Amino acid sequence: MTRKRFAIKARAACRTLYSADLDNPPANMQTLLLVALLGSFAIVFATPATRVRWCVKSDKEHDKCVALAAKAPAFSCVKKANTIDCITAIKGGEADAITLDGGDIYTAGLNNYNLQPIIAEDYGPSSDTCYYAVAVVKKGTNFKFNELNGKKTCHTGLGKSAGWNIPVGTLVSMGLIQWSGIEDKPVEEAVSEYFQASCAPGATRTSKLCQLCKGDCSRSHNEPYYDYGGAFDCLKEDAGEVAFVKHLTVPDSEKANYELLCKDNTRQPVDNYKNCHLARVPAHAVVTRKDAQLAELIWTSLNAVQGFDLFSSAAYAPAKNLMFKDSTVKLVRLPENTDSFLYLGAEYMSIVRSLKKEPTGTASTAIKWCAVSKAETDKCDVWSINSIADGTTAIECQNAATVEECLKKIMRKEADAMAVDGGQVYTAGKCGLVPALVEQYQEDLCSASGAQASSYYAVAVVKKDSGVTWENLQGKRSCHTGVGRTAGWNVPMGRIHAQTGDCDFTKFFSSGCAPGSNPDSPFCTQCAGSGKAVGDDSKCKASADEQYYGYAGAFRCLVENAGDVAFIKHTTVDENTGGKNAAAWASALNAEDYQLICPGKGPVPISDYASCHLALVPAHAVVTRPETRSEVVRVLLQQQVKFGPSGSDTSFRMFQSDSGKNLLFKDSTKCLQEVPVGQNYEGFLGPEYMTAINSLRQCSDTTPDLEKSCTFHSCQQKN
Repeated sequence: MTRKRFAIKARAACRTLYSADLDNPPANMQTLLLVALLGSFAIVFATPATRVRWCVKSDKEHDKCVALAAKAPAFSCVKKANTIDCITAIKGGEADAITLDGGDIYTAGLNNYNLQPIIAEDYGPSSDTCYYAVAVVKKGTNFKFNELNGKKTCHTGLGKSAGWNIPVGTLVSMGLIQWSGIEDKPVEEAVSEYFQASCAPGATRTSKLCQLCKGDCSRSHNEPYYDYGGAFDCLKEDAGEVAFVKHLTVPDSEKANYELLCKDNTRQPVDNYKNCHLARVPAHAVVTRKDAQLAELIWTSLNAVQGFDLFSSAAYAPAKNLMFKDSTVKLVRLPENTDSFLYLGAEYMSIVRSLKKEPTGTASTAIKWCAVSKAETDKCDVWSINSIADGTTAIECQNAATVEECLKKIMRKEADAMAVDGGQVYTAGKCGLVPALVEQYQEDLCSASGAQASSYYAVAVVKKDSGVTWENLQGKRSCHTGVGRTAGWNVPMGRIHAQTGDCDFTKFFSSGCAPGSNPDSPFCTQCAGSGKAVGDDSKCKASADEQYYGYAGAFRCLVENAGDVAFIKHTTVDENTGGKNAAAWASALNAEDYQLICPGKGPVPISDYASCHLALVPAHAVVTRPETRSEVVRVLLQQQVKFGPSGSDTSFRMFQSDSGKNLLFKDSTKCLQEVPVGQNYEGFLGPEYMTAINSLRQCSDTTPDLEKSCTFHSCQQKN
């Protein structure tokens, strides 16, 4: 056995051990279980926080915080020397919250801190929850953006967005600063070689990057040239010749004396920032630990503040931007489960990572496939083992609890691809991913050049002679493939929303099973879970661990009388009746015992789907990042030559599921076909489906959390 094959089998064995029956743990696990139980008790009996401990970094900021606490006793103040000390204090439970810039949000979100943004600053109509990073110069100085070499510069702070990451990243990407990566030298060294001298608070004090600073060059208000106001003062007092700040930094009374440097080597008035900026980046945000109760306390406490201006530092002049930016108009709560990556967006994250000191290392050339559920992971492991050729693995496996978590992994480059339903193609597209390959369900079209991509009918199935019709559907119990999925949710709920105009679907159906719903929802009450007698945390989960998940699962929900109607695809009944599915629940089923219902038509046989359906919808597709699209297409087309239905290697079949249904791909797939180059998710889904799902998105409760996070503010950049 090769070393690579052994390693893959070892990982698979570890997964099996990890998911073993913990009711009878091996002896060497007793201590671990005891520790885990004690930890659980500690969490259960921990006292919920009642006060928000705000972390501040200077005497003036502490003064403002103390004044706030006097007006709002829900707050107290913790003073630390700098940002990283505050981040560490919040991680350790010594403090609870701080407002950070994008570069620091990135740092706070790293695994060793694991903090998350929960509230964004909103700067009003000029930029909402975003701001423009600009280069400000004095009028009459005449140099251009491409002539910054040898100039003296003012930065808000090392690693901060407008003051460092954006300008330095822009200069590196344009080839103006020559830097080939950390293997060559630190980026700070390349920057100090490019500029004559600088003030970049947080840099090494003996370096040229601290030469122009007025105080201790720390990333705190102990350095007078720190932050936006400080960087502007650095320019105003002629210490530097250009200040890298945000678009709202220059006071209105002084704008006539300054200009913006544009990347096209022109200059513009300060108020023309929309046409002359380096980048548009997400606003500063409040970060805290990943604790839903604490996040709620912080939000409600800030909203309850009265008789105190959170967004003014006038009483503490000359200090500015204390606790919050002075230009903030209001605070906006972020969608639940937004992490630093989703908040900052892929392009900004790419800029930050490109300037970090970590060597890139040697990356694997394998396509990392993301699996959901143990059954899918097991199948992927078998695929990975069989994909080894000449000592190289073509497929590696990642896994996550849900499709959304897999999509996040693909966005973060922790995984590369997975096959998803049309509704999930929509969410993936909103998050910057693209469809690369589409499943084809008609074998004769696999060999046809330019063949039309597969599609299928979304249908509503009921038991024969049940008396259930589309017209009397209200009040019945419903079975769905999953929330946000095409045939099982988006199409039927879009139809119902068009009829009722009501986004509360619990008023339409009495109960049901829609995996992915809130556990307390009526759409979870009919779900079956994994079938365990006790301790079943798979109930209503959007994965194959929930027995009523997916097409076969939703049909099973109807079969086992958990619902009165199942929203599935037109082939599902045929695929699970007449002995085609050997599972105990399906082995004796007959297709004739089920019927289709649709608006304006009585129940009809299952075979009449062409005349009685809810919509014709696109097939499932493989999604990936734009930059990996061509490689994913190349590898998967090679893999299906070996492991497709008529593949040369019978040791594995991509489109066959031995321990479940529709694992990794739909079992009815005959081949994968490339989506036309350049076609995005909108073009793939088509105008009819886009109209339906855009209508459904009027109901915010039906929008996946991931999609909300990806589209929260207009400046989020896609891959």
